[in-house]
Amino acid sequence: MVTTAENPLQEGYVIDAVDHYGLAAGRSNTGRWRAAWFIIGVEVAERFAYYGIASNLISYLTGPLGQSTAVAAANVNAWSGISCLLPVLGAFVADAFLGRYRTIIIASLVYVLGMALLTLSALLVPITSENTEVASSPSSLLNVLFFISLYLVAIAQSGHKPCVQAFGADQFDEKDPKEKRDRSSFFNWWYLSLSVGICLAIVVVVYIQEAVSWALGFGIPCVFMLISLVLFVLGRKSYRYAKIRPEEETNPFTRIGRVFFEAFKNQRSSSSQLCQNQTEMEANTSQGSTESLRFLNKALLAPTVENACSVSDVKDATALVRLIPVWFTTLFYAIPYAQYMTFFTKQGVTMERTLLPGVKISPASLQVLIGISIVVFVPIYDRVLVPVSRSITKEPCGITTLKRIGTGMVLATLTMAVAALVETKRLETAKEHGLIDQPQTTVPMSIWWLIPQYLLLGLADVFTLVGMQEFFYSQVPTELRSIGLAFYLSALGVGSLLSSLLISLIDLTTRGDDGNSWLSSNLNRAHLDYFYWLLAVISAVGFSAFLFVSKSYIYRRVVTV
Repeated sequence: MVTTAENPLQEGYVIDAVDHYGLAAGRSNTGRWRAAWFIIGVEVAERFAYYGIASNLISYLTGPLGQSTAVAAANVNAWSGISCLLPVLGAFVADAFLGRYRTIIIASLVYVLGMALLTLSALLVPITSENTEVASSPSSLLNVLFFISLYLVAIAQSGHKPCVQAFGADQFDEKDPKEKRDRSSFFNWWYLSLSVGICLAIVVVVYIQEAVSWALGFGIPCVFMLISLVLFVLGRKSYRYAKIRPEEETNPFTRIGRVFFEAFKNQRSSSSQLCQNQTEMEANTSQGSTESLRFLNKALLAPTVENACSVSDVKDATALVRLIPVWFTTLFYAIPYAQYMTFFTKQGVTMERTLLPGVKISPASLQVLIGISIVVFVPIYDRVLVPVSRSITKEPCGITTLKRIGTGMVLATLTMAVAALVETKRLETAKEHGLIDQPQTTVPMSIWWLIPQYLLLGLADVFTLVGMQEFFYSQVPTELRSIGLAFYLSALGVGSLLSSLLISLIDLTTRGDDGNSWLSSNLNRAHLDYFYWLLAVISAVGFSAFLFVSKSYIYRRVVTV
């Protein structure tokens, strides 16, 4: 049946999709890959802009802004963490009020504003001819302008990150078997494409920032973000939009929130007291409710039909509760993941970086190896490993998303161990050549020693980060999929904040009488190797907890056509 909507751009929460004109979305001419590539394009530009800031931010803070290594690393992790936490708020606004399309438009405009102000702040900072050190101390006003600009970008991320990917995945109907498989591939190709944007930012923007101008290095991503917004709007007629929720239909947050309220209110009730709902309780329990979550079934016990929650409401609330333990265990991946933009980069600063006679590679540029690892391995995973494993496991996606996440957590542990061994070698080299108290002198050890830890981290991302995206998107109620992706981002955000706290605590507790700590600005007297070993242990403990939680997890069922 063809239905109409008064405003197709105001998304609601009926599962059926509509096209740009509000008509039932035709599976042949709207959505799927044709629409998805427009949406992927805007994400590539956003990642180009974000990593144009993030990948070399610690160099800007320790250079033109004159901060110490520990303070700068804590600031980078704090900003990165908040950038990943705010999407929970943005996803709520999108799913409850604005819809994903409008939220993306508004967030993109805020993004452009933040980047423009960031460019202005860089123009006003007086720096030396080498473009790395401050010529005179920046005024407090300039520092305020810089951090306001930086956090405007974080606010823009709150609406952009959860909505763009959810909107892209919405272009594939999970009830259609072929489109469901395509949606799984979408998450792989999504991550590959945005990795291309990240690589471009690291190779091009970082070089411009260090060799030409920080202001130009911030300004180019701003222009790219503006162009991507225009292209995104041009593709609006090819998108599938969720049909408007009827006025009489309950907001999903209210609907699910009522389950917890009614369950708490009826916790002392028994099924024999209100036996008219016993059949519904049994139906709900048969869908895989565990003993620990049976208290939510109490929401079905109500003296009147008006107060009772439906079985579907209870199942949706139960699905959200089951995500919490998985979310907590993924924090153990996020803490090691936060290091590549900070201490990995600072390691590289101290090492031999000559690429060609007279040409030195930027230490932040090695982050491109993470993107290269992703670009190379995603097609192998999607086109080789998935079909092979699918024939063995009979799983549509080859292996379950939880197994995929767990594999990446093991690789993250290995990454930290390799990083610790490389840092031990670097410290030994510095000691052998008498460079312990000469932090400005290059340690005669090639920066290419860092390649393995970058490549391993990229491989871990293919498993864990892509797996987390698909898992949290697919395991939440259909109406809350922006929230689902915000869960994934919030895990990275909390992990970054925990990393920032851990850095501050280690810097404080390991500081000796000489003022040096594990994370001293003089890395030749620091002990990053100890820090990396600690992260390896944290990651291993996290994987053990994840393994325990994932064994008891019951996947949300989707009825296919």
